[in-house]
Amino acid sequence: MSASPRCASLRHPNFNDIKPETPMGLPENPNIFANNPLDRASYRRTDNAWIAEQLAAPTSLFVPMWRLQPFVLPETSPGEGKDIGWMRTGLLKELAGESATVFLGINKRGKALFAADVSGLEDPDNHPSLKGLGAFEDLRALAMAGEITPTELAIMAQAKSMIDWHNRHGFCSVCGSKSTMAEAGYKRVCLSCKAEHFPRTDPVVIMLAVHDGKCFLGRQKIWPKGMHSALAGFVEPGESIEEAVARELAEEAGLRIASATYHSTQPWPYPSSLMIGCHAVAESEDFTIDGIELSEGRWFTREEAQAVLAGKGDGTVWFPPPFAIAHQLIKAFAEGKA
Repeated sequence: MSASPRCASLRHPNFNDIKPETPMGLPENPNIFANNPLDRASYRRTDNAWIAEQLAAPTSLFVPMWRLQPFVLPETSPGEGKDIGWMRTGLLKELAGESATVFLGINKRGKALFAADVSGLEDPDNHPSLKGLGAFEDLRALAMAGEITPTELAIMAQAKSMIDWHNRHGFCSVCGSKSTMAEAGYKRVCLSCKAEHFPRTDPVVIMLAVHDGKCFLGRQKIWPKGMHSALAGFVEPGESIEEAVARELAEEAGLRIASATYHSTQPWPYPSSLMIGCHAVAESEDFTIDGIELSEGRWFTREEAQAVLAGKGDGTVWFPPPFAIAHQLIKAFAEGKA
């Protein structure tokens, strides 16, 4: 399908704007939803005139989000992958109306990118400006299927988290009055008490305990049969990352640790968390499952972890796919890097 004048596919040579480069010269993060290539240009958010100019510019693009699902273009041929359906900002009023429109940043070619909530459309697939072009698809499913490039997935994680925040914070948490969007989507202001509200990210530790060439994995009853994964939990107020790692391992599995080291982070837009991946050295292999968060626990040798990751295990155990940061923590252990 050729690119419509209404919709700018980033695969099209004229719109290949988001290059697979890591931001600010950083080494590549192995996790999905990381490596956002955009210049977020936060200093521009308070410049209302500049934002208005970008919204009116013929080069600017936006991604429609319907019920937090991005608009996606189908494959032009089997195996080529799907594209995010970037639209001309001239369609913003028609599709989004007065709903939230958030500035995402500037791409490698200097174009401003936005995300807009189009959930007000009753039948988006049959809207005159969208019909026949693509479909709104679940971001998690797209990431698991590997149908969208990692850089685009990172941008969609940003878009989903921001639109979701606006959907959840239409009213002031101080006085209950209606709030309004400000600073290109990165602030809300109460119309009554003038309180200012900003997006928040919830930190979550996810950790792999190791001891004497083995790693500890647990499972919950609700998980698919045989799935084992790293333990995780929210960081509490006034708590350091290391303290959260130690507390969660102690609470869920009765494990005491001697140290904790950072591996990597993964933005997790469900709705807006940051998964902080760690490895922790356990003092012993003694453990006691709490029976609440976990139903089972088990130590795996490096060789056993390698076999499961390679699909050569006994078939009774499997680990999260590369889509999950837990996979990267286990992989690092299996490769002798933890």
